[in-house]
Amino acid sequence: MIIPELPEYLTQLGGAEYKGLIISLFTITAMISRPFSGKLADKIGRVPVMIFGALVCFICSLFYPIISSLAGFFLLRFVHGFSTGFTPTGTTAYLSDIIPSQRRGEAMGILGTAGAVGMAGGPALGGLLANQFGLDVMFYGSSFLALISISILLRTKETLRGKEKFSISYLKVKREDIFEPLVSAPCLVMVLSAFAYGTMFTIIPDFGQFVGIKNKGLLFTYLTVASLIVRLLAGKASDRYGRVPVLRVSTLLIGLSMVVIGTATSSAQLILGVTLYGLAQGSTSPTLLAWATDLSHDEFKGRGIASLYIFMELGIGLGAFLSGMIYANDPSRFFITFLISGLLGALAFMYLLMKQQFVKA
Repeated sequence: MIIPELPEYLTQLGGAEYKGLIISLFTITAMISRPFSGKLADKIGRVPVMIFGALVCFICSLFYPIISSLAGFFLLRFVHGFSTGFTPTGTTAYLSDIIPSQRRGEAMGILGTAGAVGMAGGPALGGLLANQFGLDVMFYGSSFLALISISILLRTKETLRGKEKFSISYLKVKREDIFEPLVSAPCLVMVLSAFAYGTMFTIIPDFGQFVGIKNKGLLFTYLTVASLIVRLLAGKASDRYGRVPVLRVSTLLIGLSMVVIGTATSSAQLILGVTLYGLAQGSTSPTLLAWATDLSHDEFKGRGIASLYIFMELGIGLGAFLSGMIYANDPSRFFITFLISGLLGALAFMYLLMKQQFVKA
């Protein structure tokens, strides 16, 4: 809801040259918090982890209208990352508890569809509120939606068997809590493909303005609607044909979409490229989640899922930071910025193409 307007908001604060930090700071915190959220999800339960993330989102959105300095903005973005670091980990683990393994891809597709509905409507609604009533109303609207999430979670039944009471010792993360080696393959594909996601959310608002699209949130709506359309199909396909065959198609499409976007000279071509990326991202995300869950031990699902999310945040954070540096507010650099993301997507495709030993799982 707020991401499309944050680059302009940061510019108003005098930090136009730091746009790459909008996403990267957020994702750094999310990445750091994943081992904690994974361990806590396996110890105290899925629901408390989800509630904590939603609570952070609620509080942070209330503070955006108050801050007036760059330091305050970046500190808030850093703290805000805990919302993404906790809620998705708990949600995915919760879903894996209640869905049979043979329908896991389909279930992850449904979960992704729910998220895509929010991602499709959020940017458009945020842009509308910001244009009609100002940024403050947009931030308060975001906080209100997080409050609704909390009210839903408070009535949600816990699924973790043998959950334990919270102990401060659970915040002590050991080396084995940081990464689950069994999910190394999907993690590698994730970091390579997520780089494009960070690039998209950092540069696309400026690109849209450059080609004459006033409501920048609409580009994210095109992206997420395309993602929404394909998620259920991709999830079912990965259940039937295997995770790797679906990922080969989706990572190749990431590379193609980045080229289409990077060479765009009109709003129509930019929308086409964004839509193609939405199809690719909508296929990649639920398939990787299902694959990582397949490979994780039952008692350490939270750890396996958290490991995948760590690499997702790493890819997004690097994509956001490096694309911001490469772009440097110079429209002539749009092509090279998106080309790099496309090459990494192609590298993920080549890796999957060489992994012939992977079978349907």
